[in-house]
Amino acid sequence: MTTTDRVHGSLSKWNDGRGFGFVTLARGSVDVFVHISAFPSGGARPQVGELISCRLQTGPDGRQRAVDVMRPGHRRLSRPPRREPARRPVTMGLRMLALVATAVAGFHAYRAYDAGSVTPAAPVEVLGSGMASPDAATLQFSCDGRAHCDDMRSCEEATYFLGHCPRTKMDGDYDGIPCEDQWCNTP
Repeated sequence: MTTTDRVHGSLSKWNDGRGFGFVTLARGSVDVFVHISAFPSGGARPQVGELISCRLQTGPDGRQRAVDVMRPGHRRLSRPPRREPARRPVTMGLRMLALVATAVAGFHAYRAYDAGSVTPAAPVEVLGSGMASPDAATLQFSCDGRAHCDDMRSCEEATYFLGHCPRTKMDGDYDGIPCEDQWCNTP
């Protein structure tokens, strides 16, 4: 849709019930359609014979219509300029510092989890494993990333790792007894 410069004319026909009419342009004899939505809001209803100023817009059907109507003697109601809330500028350095701090905290949290320092609240006790008391094993062993039976030195150590450390691969049959072929042989 193309819009022309402002032209002048008078309202020659108006149907107030349907909200549209026609404008006779000062420079031509062709009447141009105008809708109530083209007039400024809050003003008096359009009157036949009223002088107006408008822009012409060609619609998809190829016909011209009046848009952006102004009435002589009426001031256009303008809105006060919209004020943006005052913001403190955030420097790129401050954003980078926050990003680096978040990355460092995430890295340390992952390392603590991966090393096994995050332990369950209660130790897992395996019956018949020959393990000493869970408290003694807790004092003696700590999660250090080992996950396989070949990495263990005793049944107690394997049992501790299975119950307390993440990502262990020592209980192939999922019966709760680790390293049955190497360390925790059951009779």
